Amino acid sequence: MTHAPRPSSEAPVTIVVTGGGTAGWMTAAALSRFLQRGYRIRLVESDAIGTVGVGEATIPQIVNFNTALGIDEDAFLKATQGTFKLGIEFVDWLRPGHRYMHAFGDVGRAIEGNPFIPYWLRAQELGVAKPLSAYSLNEMAARAERMHRGGPVTSPMVPAIPYAFHFDAGLYAAFLRRIAEEQGVERIEGRIVSVERDGTSGDVAALLLEGDRRVEGDLFVDCTGFRALLIGETLGVGFEDWGHWLPCDRALAVPSDIDDSLTPYTRSTAKAAGWQWRIPLQHRIGNGLVYSSAHLSDDEAAATLLAGLDTEALADPRPIRFRTGRRREGWRGNVVAIGLASGFLEPLESTSIHMIQSAIQRLLKLIPRARATDAIRAEYNRQTDFEIERIRDVIILHYHANQRDEPLWQAVRAMTLPDSLRHKLDLWRASGAITREHEELFTEVGWFQVLVGQGVISASYHPIADQINAADLGEFMELVEALYRREALALTDHAAFVARHCAGAAA
Repeated sequence: MTHAPRPSSEAPVTIVVTGGGTAGWMTAAALSRFLQRGYRIRLVESDAIGTVGVGEATIPQIVNFNTALGIDEDAFLKATQGTFKLGIEFVDWLRPGHRYMHAFGDVGRAIEGNPFIPYWLRAQELGVAKPLSAYSLNEMAARAERMHRGGPVTSPMVPAIPYAFHFDAGLYAAFLRRIAEEQGVERIEGRIVSVERDGTSGDVAALLLEGDRRVEGDLFVDCTGFRALLIGETLGVGFEDWGHWLPCDRALAVPSDIDDSLTPYTRSTAKAAGWQWRIPLQHRIGNGLVYSSAHLSDDEAAATLLAGLDTEALADPRPIRFRTGRRREGWRGNVVAIGLASGFLEPLESTSIHMIQSAIQRLLKLIPRARATDAIRAEYNRQTDFEIERIRDVIILHYHANQRDEPLWQAVRAMTLPDSLRHKLDLWRASGAITREHEELFTEVGWFQVLVGQGVISASYHPIADQINAADLGEFMELVEALYRREALALTDHAAFVARHCAGAAA
């Protein structure tokens, strides 16, 4: 996106990013990349204030963000000790002993332009369909611990493999800081002691730092994490709590030693009172337990987390407390909240960093040459609300559609669902139809994998699938599986791929 340059006689618009970490430095790097004329970007942070760093696993859109910033992918992975990611494995979520994968990319192949979903549903009814894993190239490659960039290896009928990354969020912030500062971002070190507001408009006028320093700005981006210093504490924008749908309110995070394998996927394992993540990096494995404090004590949570590690812990578990929900406005006055200041959803589908990315994209699309109007703020907030609500629905679906016996799981199975999710479930159960509304993040194929993986059964399918005879349908299913399996096995071992292209410095 480009803006008309401001006349040289005018003072530049000053945008002050408040807070560093992943959100702050992603914002500063993007703004300084695309607003190089007529704008001055400053970032205020204090080394004395830590960051939460909830995101180490991502989804494929991060590739677009890095590319837009002109980042060399291998250099980025080396700097962040990163690995590749082809999907997310969900273990024990439906019931103990059950597992499935929400893999990136398509599942199956279209028939004469018609989507695969109804054909798989009919093939299941006929007894000629295997589980979805047999028709997902990404899942086959992930299970075989293979990786590839670029076009197909064995056949033009095979799709390319979409991928994302696992990386150290702290190292990513440091990597982006270097880029942002090279692009002219001014970093100001210091702790904010108070916020000055304009007496007429009520906007934020300046940040007052230790040492009697004053940082003025025209637009402020609040990346201060859960504290929400500007949008919450200063402007008083309230928080809409979603704990009645997503009751987990605490997490513990701990790194553990690397092992012999390098799995190109994130793993999420359901536990009695929450779930545990596993994120493989080059230099360590990131682990954590998200849990409900109403169902599990902190000591029990630590014991559960440590008992579920594949390798030896490298530190003591670090506690994180949170509330799931959103700010009632993401943009008020001259303050835009990005990252945890704008809201929080547990990282079950690895969407934390994506929501930072999408907020930055919205800001760039809507940013005015002067002061924002009510219409600009309203549109930004409308899009923000829509995105987080639809991501919320997918996360609720994981919890709600379960067959587990523990109190937490019984409670979420019986809860009243948001109308938007209830509509999707009713439509799917009745007809096998999945609709994607506007630009919601998850595609029909994404919903399909989670619905089937969580055991939500459709009673019917679209009649287009009846237009092919049973024998041809069975042959088609076998062909797709054979094509994808041959391709997956022809790809490079993931660990060898990383070692060849983007090995980071030894820890």
